[in-house]
Amino acid sequence: MAVEGGATCVKYLLFFFNFIFWICGLALIVLGVIAQVSLHNTAVLKGASGSALVLIVVGVIIFFIAFFGCCGALKENHCMVTTFAVFLSLIIITEIGAAIAVYVYRGKMNDLVNEGFKTLIKDYNTTESARKTLDGIQNELKCCGANSSDDWVNFMPTHSSVPDSCCKNVTQNCGIGAIHNDNKIYTHGCQPAIVNILKQNILWVAVAALVIAFVQIIGIVLACVLMRAIRSGYEVM
Repeated sequence: MAVEGGATCVKYLLFFFNFIFWICGLALIVLGVIAQVSLHNTAVLKGASGSALVLIVVGVIIFFIAFFGCCGALKENHCMVTTFAVFLSLIIITEIGAAIAVYVYRGKMNDLVNEGFKTLIKDYNTTESARKTLDGIQNELKCCGANSSDDWVNFMPTHSSVPDSCCKNVTQNCGIGAIHNDNKIYTHGCQPAIVNILKQNILWVAVAALVIAFVQIIGIVLACVLMRAIRSGYEVM
């Protein structure tokens, strides 16, 4: 009787935690979408959008895997509970891999941002998307270039002008001949501000991932306990 009561408790705890998994999956999808939109708007980190897509994919998978956990727990189906535990274990392994990748990116962030800026600056006069991206960054962050306004030295043949988005008061042609005029333009670069924003976002994502991983581990433990109870032939009320 005591075993039956304990197994019943595990059964409903597993169902409850699967509800939490649904929320976790939805949270990962939202985080991934926000990260993807943010990276799309800045376009500074080339290839980094893959991490955001991983979050979205993992979130969708978790969202559907929770179905197996809920149904398996309510129907006391050993196969479904086992499927749930196996897939959830694979998700945790994937999340660990993504966390390692993010950590590696974090160490190379300055270089990645710098390379991204160089490409965008090079394409500024020929590509509309690069122009809109850099103008948006420089207007929003009140900065100019990656490291300083000197990054725009090849912007025009005179080597003394910057885009109008570098100006403190943006007007047409306000950046002409003002590459070192700190009264008219922002001469400090955008890279430090962007790196700081990205590091803050990574920190929040890391905290969310730790919370989600903790919940997932509890779910795997509960699933294993329920699997053992079902296999042992105990009746779960």
